[in-house]
Amino acid sequence: MKNSLLCLFLSISYSVFCQTFTGGSGSINDNATIDIPVAVNGLPNAVDTSNFGLETVCINLTHTYDADLTVWIVAPDGTTVLLFSNTGGADDNFTNTCFNANAAAILASGTAPYTGTFKPVGQIGLINNGQNPNGTWKLRVNDNYGGDQGNVLSFSIAFGNNPAGYFAFSSSLLPIVEINTNGNVIQNDPKVMADMKIRFNGQGIRNYMSDSPNEYNGKIGIEYRGNYSLSLPQKPYALETWDINGNAIDSSLLGMPAESDWVLLANYNDKSFARNILPFHLFDSMDHYATRMRLVDVVMNGEYQGIYLLGEKIKRDNNRVDVNKLDPTEIAGVDLTGGYILKIDYWNNNDSWLLNHSPIGFPGLDVHMVYVYPKPEDLMPQQTTYIQNFIDDYEDALYGSNFAHPSLGYRAFIDVPSFIDYFIVNEVCRNGDGFKKSRFFSKDKDKVDGTVKKMKAGPVWDFDWAEKDMWSGSEDGSQFMYGACDQDVNAPGWYIRLLEDTLFANELRCRYDDMRRSILKESYIYAKIDSVAQAVNESQVWHYQTWGHLGSATGTPEVQAPSQTYAEEVQRLKSWFQRRLEWLDINMPGTLNSCSMLGIQDLVNTHKITAYPNPFSSIITVEWSQTDLVGAQLTIRDGSGRMIKTHEITMESTTDKSLTITDLHELANGVYFIEITKGDQRAVLKIIK
Repeated sequence: MKNSLLCLFLSISYSVFCQTFTGGSGSINDNATIDIPVAVNGLPNAVDTSNFGLETVCINLTHTYDADLTVWIVAPDGTTVLLFSNTGGADDNFTNTCFNANAAAILASGTAPYTGTFKPVGQIGLINNGQNPNGTWKLRVNDNYGGDQGNVLSFSIAFGNNPAGYFAFSSSLLPIVEINTNGNVIQNDPKVMADMKIRFNGQGIRNYMSDSPNEYNGKIGIEYRGNYSLSLPQKPYALETWDINGNAIDSSLLGMPAESDWVLLANYNDKSFARNILPFHLFDSMDHYATRMRLVDVVMNGEYQGIYLLGEKIKRDNNRVDVNKLDPTEIAGVDLTGGYILKIDYWNNNDSWLLNHSPIGFPGLDVHMVYVYPKPEDLMPQQTTYIQNFIDDYEDALYGSNFAHPSLGYRAFIDVPSFIDYFIVNEVCRNGDGFKKSRFFSKDKDKVDGTVKKMKAGPVWDFDWAEKDMWSGSEDGSQFMYGACDQDVNAPGWYIRLLEDTLFANELRCRYDDMRRSILKESYIYAKIDSVAQAVNESQVWHYQTWGHLGSATGTPEVQAPSQTYAEEVQRLKSWFQRRLEWLDINMPGTLNSCSMLGIQDLVNTHKITAYPNPFSSIITVEWSQTDLVGAQLTIRDGSGRMIKTHEITMESTTDKSLTITDLHELANGVYFIEITKGDQRAVLKIIK
């Protein structure tokens, strides 16, 4: 059916012509895609972004679980634009919901049935590409889950003299990841085949879409990932590098060690782009494995998708979670003891088991441990029995009368330093998720001499709900997260008991205060945040132009009104850390009794080595308090470990106990390392430009 409207707006110099076409209806079935056509005719032979083109798409549909749906508009030439995807949770229906590129509101800020006009997720203006609009248009609706169905009641498309434009992304200082699904619809599972190209010409060098892909050019399998984050407009993805036949192949991406499994983490819920990068960096700086991540710009099927983190999936690998491979044949003796990766997370009866103990203060609370590696379907009965018994024995010791005994208590089962550092990173960031879900553990194979390889905490993961105030009363930086056990995913509450051990509490306090002199100094954290802000300074403008949520209350429910500018968001994050650290300085459990604070780098502490200014610009001075570093080698490396400069500390340098390095102005902004080695001693200082 065609409805023609002549919209005459009296103004100084122009009139506007609007024409609307209304399509039909159809059933929305589970795990299926429906195309509903509408015939368009009588329009000019070309649509563009200046004079005449598509302006608005409106829909009416019923559905009992809105988040099941992904909806596109498809033009006669096949150009496909995403209107929305996986939005609205369990709410119902879309009623007189319109999409216009110039709308001020975004769908994520509304509530079902979303009556009104919203900015689409995709760029409608891509349709206004000079094509002939006369022909068959389609509303494409995909329901990618079971259990809920619905109906498209009607939809309409409107053309006029105020056509939608689009942002033509062409180059960036960030690496560019381009993905083309070739018409395949991305699902939550399984992965679909797509093409991926990555362009990166080096730090500080501009990358162009027209450049030849020099970091990756091949096939991938891609699917959605995440839980809450999947409900937001910018989608997170899991991807696997494939050969042309769909077989996994190891590939090195952007300097990260070769592997086949990768993630693209969305930044919709992190308007600073630093909330995951910073805690990953802190855990790594504490000498634990943390996932490597790179800030990138992503283009999907020709549309700019904003800033993502491309990085490693938590996985057993020599360069990731480095535990022994556990084969199905290893079902006895020392071979049976590792390696395993476990987590506290969303669970089902097929991928987890119920722990025997409830947290202190939460009687009857059921806590499940999830198998990560080997996968549940790959575990042998002997292996599940072993790892379950190991955790049971640990909890029995933890909650037993001799729990603090060095050999009979919990210390016989867990790697205490990793548990302390995991606690510090998650509490410094006040990460509510860090103790209840996306919480990983690893257990390696015991030694043949009978030495037990203890369970380690980490890697850390999932901080987009952290480093912000989500409830009234927390704006002063207060409240611990480790004791909040009864949540959407029940937490084991182990730290409640661990902190009843005076020695553990004192070790925690000692480690925290030691770190406050280095990587937990406000100046260090601010410098890291600034390095991220500088890296995305150009792309963040396009990111917010695309998603339109800067200044809107979206994602995590924060107490404060949303930041109105990116600079304000960056400053807000710094201020948050200042309040949080001030509170932790007063409230961190334990005392400093018998705390030596030697740290893990004896050369640094023995010789009191420092580097300043940090951040630096073109000159940096390394200073120490002792005079016996003659002959030591000083090397500056970039974030990937590549050698930048090297110097030998001579007798002349030791006269004033310092060495000044110049000509650093040509270095790109980012994180660098000063490495000093003398004999079997080694020191590493992190510096930021």
